[in-house]
Amino acid sequence: MAADNSDPVDRPRFLCDAMLGSLARWLRFFGYDALFLLPGPSDHELARRAKEEGRWLLTRDCELAAAGPRSMMVRAQALEDQLIEVFGRLGLRPAATLENARCGECNGVLEDVTREDVAEGVPPHVLATAPRFRRCAGCGRVYWPGSHSEGILERMETVIQRLG
Repeated sequence: MAADNSDPVDRPRFLCDAMLGSLARWLRFFGYDALFLLPGPSDHELARRAKEEGRWLLTRDCELAAAGPRSMMVRAQALEDQLIEVFGRLGLRPAATLENARCGECNGVLEDVTREDVAEGVPPHVLATAPRFRRCAGCGRVYWPGSHSEGILERMETVIQRLG
């Protein structure tokens, strides 16, 4: 498997159906552009959108998975197994880093910001101790390194080790 240290612009992009919200969130942590759509759009609309936007359509629906050559039926139940399945089938080898992570909530791009930029939006102890802040260009959510990011990185490492 080739290492996926490519520019984020060159990486595969994904559209996850309503059954794969956790997978979409974790693909974002790995730095992939991964949209997640709540129930509502028809299978035809999902397939059309994925094709128009050049995205892989990830689904747990057999009929939807047959919608086109860039549609993938995700068979695994557990999140780590789903990540391994997607990465393995596409020949991806992601890195265990949050440098290219996208917003876990909205898929927006994270931008470095100063302590002053986020002074009113984070708890005082975080403002005083966090070494770095990033803000989502889409929803404005603020991210900083902490125990939560350590847990994410540990899970990323587990996935990568299991990929082999």
